[in-house]
Amino acid sequence: MKSQPTLKLTTLAALASAAFLVACSDSQQTAGQKLDQTVATAQEKGAELKSEAKQATAELKDQAASMAASATQTVGDAAITTEVNASLAKDAALRVMEIDVDTVQGRVTLSGTAPDAAAMQRATQLAQAVDGVKAVDNRLVVK
Repeated sequence: MKSQPTLKLTTLAALASAAFLVACSDSQQTAGQKLDQTVATAQEKGAELKSEAKQATAELKDQAASMAASATQTVGDAAITTEVNASLAKDAALRVMEIDVDTVQGRVTLSGTAPDAAAMQRATQLAQAVDGVKAVDNRLVVK
């Protein structure tokens, strides 16, 4: 989007160009007719610039809303990851395991090793119990 001074300079340049073109015309117009034509041209250009500014403003609002939603999702994912890690750390059987927790759009991925199938299942249950978790992809390997 153009800054306010740039927008003003663009408008002035458009007005000056319109005045120059009208003045250079070979028609038999009176000075008043030329002035009226210049004013009409300037009004058209002003309306175009106003429309462009409204469109640019709307696009910026959409981008800002999208960025805010993305930031909120990122913070939410980080909170989910932290909470899942805390739940795993509280469990006596799971706290000694190295489990990597990744969260993207509420979907948690668990990776690492587990001593047995029961521990794998317990890790999934703990992750699913966290608010905001949409799904759990348990990629733990029994060793």
